[in-house]
Amino acid sequence: MVDMDTALIYRLAEGQLDGGRPLEALAMLEPLADQLRDGAAGSLLLGRAYYRSAQLRRAEEELTRAVELAPADAYARALLGRTLQRQSRHAEALVHLRLAAALDPEYAADRDSCEARVA
Repeated sequence: MVDMDTALIYRLAEGQLDGGRPLEALAMLEPLADQLRDGAAGSLLLGRAYYRSAQLRRAEEELTRAVELAPADAYARALLGRTLQRQSRHAEALVHLRLAAALDPEYAADRDSCEARVA
């Protein structure tokens, strides 16, 4: 269960991330990382912050956890795919981008772009 302080920090960190300040978001989130990893949303937020700060290995770990906890989350899958792409792991990325596009057609362009790289 998430307490009120954790929920507030989560929301504040989201604001930092949405405002283009991923390192500030991580400074708030990392002390709570173990607690946040209990849920898909917490892992996704950590993954987003790591992705936006170009800490791709950490992003991959968190986003993989988020996908394991919520396999039908199209955004988590798409972001995991993009993370793998940024590491030049296009074939691995394509698996997640195909699933993301199947769940939400908004991600079809990402899938198509990756397919072109793999082909």
